Amino acid sequence: MTIDLKNITEHDITCANCQACCCRMEVMIISDTGVPDKHVSVDEWGGETMLRLDDGWCSAVDRETYLCTIYENRPWICREFEMGSEECVEVFNVVD
Repeated sequence: MTIDLKNITEHDITCANCQACCCRMEVMIISDTGVPDKHVSVDEWGGETMLRLDDGWCSAVDRETYLCTIYENRPWICREFEMGSEECVEVFNVVD
């Protein structure tokens, strides 16, 4: 049995140096992962997104550590867009 390895250090990607700033993108909540209501914004049609603060950043991101304060309950798209994932690297390369 072999385990595929990911080389996530190829570009030294971290949320602190990334210009894509995924945590400033609109994140739709399309499945129930338990996101606390205080981090949910509801539009006029009832669509739910992660609440973004006045500076554009997701309300669940700790600005000092760049860590998600609701990591275990983060939305599905945040799980897919994990730091160093293929999606993350693709966006990082576009803006790099």
